[in-house]
Amino acid sequence: MTLASLEAVLDLAASLPRLRAAVVDAGEECVLRAACEAHDHGFIEPILIGDKGRIGQLLETMPSDGGDRHVFRIIPASNSEEAAEKGVEMAIAGDAQIVIKGHIHSDVFLHSILAKLRIGRRLSHVFIAELKTYEKLLFITDAAVNISPDLRDKAAILQNAIDLAHLLDITEPQVACISAVEVINPAIPSTIDAACLAKMADRGQIIGARVDGPLAFDNAISAESARVKGIRSSVSGHADILLVPDLVSGNILAKDLEYLAGATLAGLVLGARVPIILTSRSDPPRARLVSAALAVVMNDRLSKRTPA
Repeated sequence: MTLASLEAVLDLAASLPRLRAAVVDAGEECVLRAACEAHDHGFIEPILIGDKGRIGQLLETMPSDGGDRHVFRIIPASNSEEAAEKGVEMAIAGDAQIVIKGHIHSDVFLHSILAKLRIGRRLSHVFIAELKTYEKLLFITDAAVNISPDLRDKAAILQNAIDLAHLLDITEPQVACISAVEVINPAIPSTIDAACLAKMADRGQIIGARVDGPLAFDNAISAESARVKGIRSSVSGHADILLVPDLVSGNILAKDLEYLAGATLAGLVLGARVPIILTSRSDPPRARLVSAALAVVMNDRLSKRTPA
């Protein structure tokens, strides 16, 4: 059964065992509130890393839905760098099954992960957007980790996203490689990359998806736009995954959908030893909750596919 909505992801995660979650630099109200909510929904067992005194004080103010905040494990750390190192060490040792970014800058958080937790072809990030105006979940990659990926990087980023789609029971995701226009223009390098990625998929260098590009955003998500422009593409209007040219364009796209189109965004970092939740300090509570649920589902599906 395809997980066709974020509500379905939440429901599935609630039926699975809790995961031990290392929350890196947890001494901030919105971080702890999100960890407590994910705990109360049965998704995680938080391990809070950071200023022990501040974390303890903030926990006293957290609302409880039957959960005992006093049993949460707190690991002291004197600064953000130390908190990140301890979170990574816990993941390596198997003490933590997922790692969650708290009130720490993304570059500091990712530094230790890149150095010690990466096991895949490349670390990359995927947003999964749910919109009332689109018929299915929409994956956007990469809008948080890789700043200016080249063709080789994009192929790895795309394969990461395809593999995640497979974990969520999307057997042949439709991929649109996005640029500003839908024709190859040597003056716009992303159009050349998009065309190469489509051909790489044709030749089996990228597997498990139908890939087309270059496509502009409108004709990637609208079959009618493609028809008007005379574009023949089986992906147009049916895209599951949008591969963006770079981090800047992807981040703008995701935040536009969230703030102007009312999208709910869940996000994960892929290619590491464990699922990584990379949230923004301004993310709303539901975005944090569905990201935790997505990590639980991803961990469960990966564990079942790992040979004994």
